[in-house]
Amino acid sequence: MKQNSKSPFLFVLVTCIIFTSSFTFAQGDLMVIPKRLVFAGSERSQEINLINTGADTATYAISFIQYKMNEDGSFDEIENPEEGQNFANEFLRYYPRRVNLAPNEAQTIRVQITKRNLLNPGEYRSHMYFRAVEEVTALEESDIEDEEDAISINIKTVFGISIPIIIRNGASTTKLELKDFNLIQDDNKTKLSIEFNRNGNFSTYGDLSVEYIPEVGESYKITAVRGLAVYTPNNKRKFVLNLPEMEGVDYSKGKLKISYKTAEGKIYDEYLYDLN
Repeated sequence: MKQNSKSPFLFVLVTCIIFTSSFTFAQGDLMVIPKRLVFAGSERSQEINLINTGADTATYAISFIQYKMNEDGSFDEIENPEEGQNFANEFLRYYPRRVNLAPNEAQTIRVQITKRNLLNPGEYRSHMYFRAVEEVTALEESDIEDEEDAISINIKTVFGISIPIIIRNGASTTKLELKDFNLIQDDNKTKLSIEFNRNGNFSTYGDLSVEYIPEVGESYKITAVRGLAVYTPNNKRKFVLNLPEMEGVDYSKGKLKISYKTAEGKIYDEYLYDLN
């Protein structure tokens, strides 16, 4: 079927939401600091800093989006909370909601808790979403004539970054166990599969590190992954870690010491995996 040549172009926007594990969160030309906010105790407000690292002025719309975490660590966008999940956005206020940043310009976003007296004990989580706003330009006459009797689709990519904002109310009852270790040889690469088992009212968030303990000599760290989370209501997360090939490391002898701890050093769990 023919389309009206004077219909506006159809813009297909592709949203890219990417999660990283560094303190600074950057995608496209936007840097976000920090990469997550956690409200605990009587804390009422915190700040997020946005920095345009690109060469052009950019506009970002700020909103909330909801996710659930899957067992493999991926995220699915949802509209309604799963059983045992609480959204945080109805207890949060933030401003501004839209920012226009010149190159190298920064903007502070203030986030405040509201209606704290209505919070039940537990954890609440929503993700603050920073979406690049595409500049709209009018079609030129020549563009319209060229598209006569046809529909034109202009595919553009709109980048977005989301960071979790978490409210915790009450004392933590959370415990985590590392289990079901399995050493895998895949395409001449050595990998270690691990299962995180979380129980309690709060999520976990920490760094995973692996030390190699040879049969003779001192142990030493061989790899680490920062910023691994197991979000409520998930009780389980499966993770596969690539182990490096290093001089002096023989994955058929000795042991691996696997640790999962917070950035402040609180240990969730440690495990000695016998390689023999």
